[in-house]
Amino acid sequence: MKKSYKKLIVCALLPLTACNGWLREDGPMTNRVGDFFTSAQTAVQVVNAAYTPLMWEYQGTYYSEFFIGDILSDDALKGGQNTSDMSAAYDLENFKTISNNELVLQYYRAQYQGIARCNLALEQIPLMEDKDGTFTTELRSRLLGEAHFLRAYYYFRLVRLFGDVPIVKTPIYSSEEWRQPRSSVSDVYALIFEDLTTAEPLLINKSEYESTELGRVTKGAAQAMLLKANLYFGDYCRRTGTGDASAYYKEAAKWGAAFALQQAGEYDLCPKYADNFTLAGENGIESVFEVQYMSEGTSDYGEGNGFSRGTFTTILTRARSQWFNAVGWGFNHPTQNLYDEYESGDPRRDASILALSDEQITNPSEDYYLGNRYYCAKRTILDDTRNYVTLEDSHDSRSPINRIDIRLADVYLMYAEAALNTSDRATAKTYLEKVRSRARGTESILPAFPGYKVPDYSKNYALHQLSDTDADLQLAIRHERRVELAMESHRWYDLCRWGIAKEVMDAYKETETTEAKGHMSEFVAGKHELLPIPVEEVRLGGLTQNFGY
Repeated sequence: MKKSYKKLIVCALLPLTACNGWLREDGPMTNRVGDFFTSAQTAVQVVNAAYTPLMWEYQGTYYSEFFIGDILSDDALKGGQNTSDMSAAYDLENFKTISNNELVLQYYRAQYQGIARCNLALEQIPLMEDKDGTFTTELRSRLLGEAHFLRAYYYFRLVRLFGDVPIVKTPIYSSEEWRQPRSSVSDVYALIFEDLTTAEPLLINKSEYESTELGRVTKGAAQAMLLKANLYFGDYCRRTGTGDASAYYKEAAKWGAAFALQQAGEYDLCPKYADNFTLAGENGIESVFEVQYMSEGTSDYGEGNGFSRGTFTTILTRARSQWFNAVGWGFNHPTQNLYDEYESGDPRRDASILALSDEQITNPSEDYYLGNRYYCAKRTILDDTRNYVTLEDSHDSRSPINRIDIRLADVYLMYAEAALNTSDRATAKTYLEKVRSRARGTESILPAFPGYKVPDYSKNYALHQLSDTDADLQLAIRHERRVELAMESHRWYDLCRWGIAKEVMDAYKETETTEAKGHMSEFVAGKHELLPIPVEEVRLGGLTQNFGY
């Protein structure tokens, strides 16, 4: 579906505040919802509309969702011109967030807007008649599969950041339906599993789509998410002592094996790691689920209520220095701690991090952020000389570069983790090595497990010589996830699901500059693993607040 999203606004679709009761009242020139769903084209349009909140960055702000998983963790600092530049993100990175944080509110609402659109599609598409002979059984099934997947995806994004959240499975047409209680994490995951298992047999493989349709949800994406959701919930059960963690790890491993077997011809590791993050590499062989963007020369700063088709990611993360032929806003600075995690010679470091030299720093007061001189290299679009590519046919603050949410290396490492959690060490080693061997290439670097050292997060990042044990294999997988997926918004969620966020963030703080330390609040275990429910939603929906906020 690259560059082809269509926009459909059925109603405002705000979270839990969707449409008022007057929409049910008949009157002159009134159209009922069902009157719209008259053809295959309209069914496609409503499902396309369910994708668009994934693109939003978010209605009037220059904030990017991927930011969260980086700056909350030990991988990145907020960056920007100074600490007050995008103050809501400053609060996030330093664990000073309160319930009126505008970025948290926008993220929360965007997910429910996506859910509302999915609910509308799931309600109306089964009722549609094939009036013009174009709405085939195959198309109907596939569209329903996409809607089920997307609803699960939005709920997954919500539950891992907020914990208990309201479950809404049908369109809301009246104000009487606005107030919905928070559902438990277990119930939210139950819905996620239900939606994904419904979606998987309805979806088609990536190779079955026309080139103009790339970007749509595939069977492989559903299998990958079933692996991911079961792994996450297994970790939740283990951390909280609720539920049978082993059962979910087994289910995760099952879906990892299914993906490896059934998708063997659909995906492969991109031979050159850095090619995953180029315009030429979009929707490539490694991409399992990718959010689509396109050039849009007339849009800027969220105009059009978030429907603008370019992404701010590129301008956000580009250096403020003039050296690279394009000036950026300098957000999302990789930390020294992340830079030091890479093994000597690992080519992924340069593909992920721009390490400015003294001569490249043309704006010292701006290029440094709390003593940090590194910049994110991914999704900034670099040429072979490590200069920024000019954004042609686009507003200079908007970029057409896609965002890969799920790629094969991530799937392999999740499968390795699930296999280890089910005592299948051979499979865990196999899929860990698949990822490391791609990074190694033909050079004699990055030895296979266990012949290397990695930081031990429980020992303040002290290097630990790996031995052939389960505990060290776990360390190896966790290290590999950090360096392989660096600056792709995975790190924070990994730390939380592993239950090590407190120890890692406390240790990380001691590695930062004195200047940066002065801004960091103490990490409170049991509180900071989740974000607060936005105060507007608490007041509107009568919701309880998360612990400590």
